[in-house]
Amino acid sequence: MRFMLMVYGDPNVEDRPMEEWVEFHTKYGMTGNMQFAERLHDVTTATTVRVRDGKAVTTDGPFAETKEHLGGVYVFECKDLDEAIRIAGECPAAKTGSLEIRPIFEVPGE
Repeated sequence: MRFMLMVYGDPNVEDRPMEEWVEFHTKYGMTGNMQFAERLHDVTTATTVRVRDGKAVTTDGPFAETKEHLGGVYVFECKDLDEAIRIAGECPAAKTGSLEIRPIFEVPGE
């Protein structure tokens, strides 16, 4: 089963040392669990799009005003939610921010 781990953090809090990230990526890249990992640019570069009355309306920034911002995403292949929780707990970002775990909907027959 695939899970998306969305990494949230406060941009005003110091990021984890690069060595911790390298260790995490090396461990799960070698096991084959990690299928996808991307870090996002700062939230100030975000654009939100809504369609109203048939017209696309854009605004600068994210939709939600929160202290923690989405900073990156992972996709992991896990046997179950417990394994996804264990992996999220090992992510360096969990020490200063949070990770939201969501199962990825798999279309039957694909």
